[in-house]
Amino acid sequence: MKKSQKFILWFKETRIKDIPYVGGKNASLGEMYSNLMNKGIKVPNGFAVTAYAYRYFLKKTKTDKKIKEILKGLDTHNIQDLSKRGALVRKTILAADLPQELKTSIVNDYKKLSQFYKKSNVDVAVRSSATAEDLPDASFAGQQETYLNITGADDLLVAVKKCIASLFTNRAISYREDKGFDHFKIALSVSIQKMVRSDLASSGVMFSIHTETGFKDVVLINASYGLGEFIVKGVVTPDEYLVFKPTLKQGFRAIISKSLGEKKVKLVYGHGQIETEEAKVSKSDHLKFALTDPEIIKLSKWACLIEEHYKKPMDMEWAKDGRDNQLYLVQARPETVEALKDPNVIEDYILQKKGKVLCQGAAVGKKIGQGQVNVIKDVSQMVKFKEKQVLVTEMTDPDWEPIMKKAAAIVTDAGGRTCHAAIVSRELGIPCIVGTGDATQVLKSNQKVTIDDTKGEVGYVYQGLLPYKIKRSNIRNFKKPRTQIMMNLGNPETAFSESFIPNEGVGLAREEFIIANYIRIHPLALINYRKIKNSKDKRLINKLTAGYQNKTQFFVNKLAEGIAKIAAAFYPKDVIVRLSDFKSNEYANLIGGKAYEPEEDNPMIGWRGASRYYSEEYLAAFKLECLALKKVREKFGLINTKIMVPFCRTIVEGKKVLKVLEENGLKRRQNGLEVYVMCEIPSNVILAEEFAKIFDGFSIGSNDLTQLTLGVDRDSELVSYIYDERNTAVKELVSQVIKKAHDHKPRRKVGICGQAPSDFPEFAQFLVKQKIDSISLNPDTVLATTLKILQQEKKQKKR
Repeated sequence: MKKSQKFILWFKETRIKDIPYVGGKNASLGEMYSNLMNKGIKVPNGFAVTAYAYRYFLKKTKTDKKIKEILKGLDTHNIQDLSKRGALVRKTILAADLPQELKTSIVNDYKKLSQFYKKSNVDVAVRSSATAEDLPDASFAGQQETYLNITGADDLLVAVKKCIASLFTNRAISYREDKGFDHFKIALSVSIQKMVRSDLASSGVMFSIHTETGFKDVVLINASYGLGEFIVKGVVTPDEYLVFKPTLKQGFRAIISKSLGEKKVKLVYGHGQIETEEAKVSKSDHLKFALTDPEIIKLSKWACLIEEHYKKPMDMEWAKDGRDNQLYLVQARPETVEALKDPNVIEDYILQKKGKVLCQGAAVGKKIGQGQVNVIKDVSQMVKFKEKQVLVTEMTDPDWEPIMKKAAAIVTDAGGRTCHAAIVSRELGIPCIVGTGDATQVLKSNQKVTIDDTKGEVGYVYQGLLPYKIKRSNIRNFKKPRTQIMMNLGNPETAFSESFIPNEGVGLAREEFIIANYIRIHPLALINYRKIKNSKDKRLINKLTAGYQNKTQFFVNKLAEGIAKIAAAFYPKDVIVRLSDFKSNEYANLIGGKAYEPEEDNPMIGWRGASRYYSEEYLAAFKLECLALKKVREKFGLINTKIMVPFCRTIVEGKKVLKVLEENGLKRRQNGLEVYVMCEIPSNVILAEEFAKIFDGFSIGSNDLTQLTLGVDRDSELVSYIYDERNTAVKELVSQVIKKAHDHKPRRKVGICGQAPSDFPEFAQFLVKQKIDSISLNPDTVLATTLKILQQEKKQKKR
């Protein structure tokens, strides 16, 4: 018998080409079961009730004609009409009996599956698999229903019919109408697959692409305890892990980011007639990651294998069985949003004025949206929602989709980046913030707000309608100048998106941003944690370092992850990381910092930069920085990371810092490690030949060099009118250091990472005349300044 005329097809009989017979979900399961099990990927066995069986059922019971009549003249934008007709269609399907021959086929194959697993009645997941779902341009995210922990033939037959009815849920009808799919050219197959006992362990989703930016070199994994439905529905905020694919494939444990989610509840097997129910997660468990590092690595390797097999970015579901402690892949489909975007078009949403922050959560997308708030706590209130309002709710599920597509933006209390609200918002191109915790309490209906997702992984809800602009740049034919154009970066969360701007790497990666925003604690306070007497400081440290017994490891891990995100975003291009360059007053502002910092009259020229790293008072803290950098290079494999020493006043200081680096596993020239020095003090220029003997290159810090050349405190408003990087004296020193570095044998590279070329295109042109090797710019100035540099290079070529 032909596949097209079978009621049942087992996974081992199906391949991806069989979507017309078994739908996208089942075709993908069959593809993986048949082709990827031999590569170590575990896929639970099962079978599909085919699209032929679905059509047979509708035709034999004449249900198809009744559905056509019910849906004639439907307007999906009329929520009440859609709801009324959808309910009538589902009622009609559920009232019809499955033909006996179809029932017999399903029951017999269920018995075979039970025998395969050596059980009398094996527990199965029953999922819908539409013949048009999971296509590259339509995700059908959660359009049809899923029924978990189904046991016994009678319950299975009921679940199959419910799945068929779910092809006509309100949201599925609406979605197909909007996408232009004919209701009757789409059929439904039903997936019947052995349950993975993740109710006793954990489960989640993963992508082989970064879902917010389209950066293709990472695997993004979300994980929570229990069955996976709570992640998709946004009931929990899951853990989030990022793994860097290029060095993972080289054998490194490249988990470049781990974020702990609030996993306070989980979905587990129910009792009696209740298939599943909610259960609490113990406090000790929700403060732990749901996956171990080896499990994260294993899943990431699977993601790479699956992506290579399908030859496109993929969206996958996984589960861990609490009985055998094994990981399983339970679904894979094409990623349908970021993978299809044109990488040559850079779109920047720019907020032109900041306002009062009302709440914040995880940013979905990189856009800005605004409008009038409409707080809707129950799906039954959907009729109150109006076009272009901001939907604020606790969480969404597929029933909300008819109004989600009308929203100017969406904000939810719960959920992570792979919950339903996030998935649908991405596909619709709507700004969204999930996991705020309190949006439905803080925000009030009719209040005007602006949603800003442009600041990285955190999205902000501002009070009022703030002005913003959209800047679009096509870089398809963008030429590279001879002078290397690099970037200045501090925020790891924007690195993936900014990597798409034409560049030659990062000339300045600032540790200060990572320490101030992600660590927030003075390193010596972590080292001396047990001696802290200030109860407020201790309480804050305990909150920030939850889950860490070793408090100093928190500093090392968070700094390493921040640096690694930037290094991964630009890999294999150079990323030059400047060692921490806080002044003593800035260090004092970190939690617990006042106990370890002196009060200086002029911290700008006080205890900062190189002088800290070898001093007995700070050496223990600097060693934590070294451990973080060592982890980035050796554990994550990001050897494109270089080191830069700031505010190095003398040759003796430079040698002392290099010695400390070497003693802590960061030996210059070993494993390709280059160490640069900032040129920001006149002594760096005067003794450039000597500095060139111990360092691999210079990076001009024009801000400090201007201050110290002109004797101007750059923080003083009284003399700010004198401060100008374009002053002849400053330019003379810049010219000198470039010449001395280039004349040195061997030749030393010189770049600039100060603000001047970003602010003044003519200063950038001056640097080109001096034949500087690289210019590092703020991301928002790269395109415009590069055009000026190209003009200058063209002039010099003509001469």
